Amino acid sequence: MNQLLTNFNKAFESKARLSLMSVLMVNDSLSFNAFKELLGLTDGNLATHLRALEEAGFVSVQKQFVGRKPNTTYTATEAGRQAFTEHLNALEEFIKGI
Repeated sequence: MNQLLTNFNKAFESKARLSLMSVLMVNDSLSFNAFKELLGLTDGNLATHLRALEEAGFVSVQKQFVGRKPNTTYTATEAGRQAFTEHLNALEEFIKGI
């Protein structure tokens, strides 16, 4: 059983990060406010988890202004998509192995 756990990616252990990547896997990009509304996370909690995914190289950030308002959007990187797919495959193998 420990061998099955070695393929889990620690970056996705958090429910919030798992949710963030799940949403990005089916959307080209999403704004900070859309994430906040969809997942019901606080600004600080959301920012912390997005920053961790960005630092891991799994999410890219685009900051721009729409009119006078700042708009931050997030996109899953190719490395992030691959890592998340591998994590999901590891979860599936773990479930099948039980």
